[in-house]
Amino acid sequence: MATSVWQAMTGSPVRFARSGWPWRSLAFVVSSVAVSSIAWLAVLPLLLFPPLLLLVGIPIGALERHRLGLMEPRAVPDPHAPAPVNGWAWVRLRVTESATWRELGYCACLLTVLALLDLAALLVLFVGLLLLTLPLLLALGAEAHVQVGTWTVETFGQACAVAGLAGAPATIVTLYGISVLAGAQAAFTRWLLAPNGTEMHRQVEELAQSRSRLVNAFDAERRRIERDLHDGAQQHLVLLTMKLGLAERHLAEADERVGDLVREAHEQARLALTTLRDQIRGIHPQVLTDLGLTEAVRELAERCPLPVEVDLDVPGRLPPGIESTAYFVVSECLTNAIRHAAATRIQISGRLAEQRLALTIVDDGTGGAEPSGGTGLRGLADRVAVVSGRLEIISPPGGPTTVRIDLPCLYA
Repeated sequence: MATSVWQAMTGSPVRFARSGWPWRSLAFVVSSVAVSSIAWLAVLPLLLFPPLLLLVGIPIGALERHRLGLMEPRAVPDPHAPAPVNGWAWVRLRVTESATWRELGYCACLLTVLALLDLAALLVLFVGLLLLTLPLLLALGAEAHVQVGTWTVETFGQACAVAGLAGAPATIVTLYGISVLAGAQAAFTRWLLAPNGTEMHRQVEELAQSRSRLVNAFDAERRRIERDLHDGAQQHLVLLTMKLGLAERHLAEADERVGDLVREAHEQARLALTTLRDQIRGIHPQVLTDLGLTEAVRELAERCPLPVEVDLDVPGRLPPGIESTAYFVVSECLTNAIRHAAATRIQISGRLAEQRLALTIVDDGTGGAEPSGGTGLRGLADRVAVVSGRLEIISPPGGPTTVRIDLPCLYA
């Protein structure tokens, strides 16, 4: 299926005529005339206030970017920078943007040259359709006489001849011409109204900053939850476990049944405390906050049921988001190696050089890990991408599996 009017026109004429592109092109040209008419009605009163004419292109540009959906599948983003709500501040920002002046230039073209071209194309199409419908017009009037140039069409046969020899070819050629006009006008509109390189770079930076703010806010909320669990629920469970232990000692001899119940409650409280501690480590380990990435990874290695060799050369502390990302990548890799890869040994190495952290996790498992095969590896890729890092997974069938990440360590 053609994704543009140009692709559609290079194919079979019959296929082009049967596709929706001629009608989409016609709708684009007709709506262009309608927008031109509305714009003229809006511009004329503004002639009494010439400074306001500088901003007339902004709403028209927004409408035209939306209208481009008739001709192009790709949406055109807004090239303008976010502006304050304050009226004068908004105006000052807008008049300094190149996008505003491009929109003003497009508005001038839309009201003049483009409007004339679109009207001429629709007029030619109207003449072709008029010739094509001559037999119907003549059939509706018994004594009708139709003047076509220097000829007078008086009979139904003459009308059919004119419709077949002139009306049909003229209509088909005009539809092709309107499609060419619509495609060219759409390309011109995108060229003027789409963000340029500088504006796209600014939008990418804004998205990166917004993403970074969201990540920092999420990390701060995660730390708050970890702190609340550590200082609140965990302390209550520790106190409960201690009291149950004392009660077990005092009641064991007094009543064997009560002692057994207290002993079971003591064991359940101990298990709940262990589970809570594991969950707290999963949210954000305290050792990572207090001692940094190296000690946190060594703690992971100590708690891992497999032999883990750790070789990290990371002097000092890293930005919190980088430490958190690296830690959870290592944690996820250890979990995958234990649960899915049947590994017997894991190696973790990392170096900090030129403000970048390079981390490698290798296991001798069965391999065959694919990021598209599970949410865990996709989650790793997403987590690394959030901090503008790179992730590489090499896992041939039979192993070994190597996960490499490269993270920027730029301090704010």
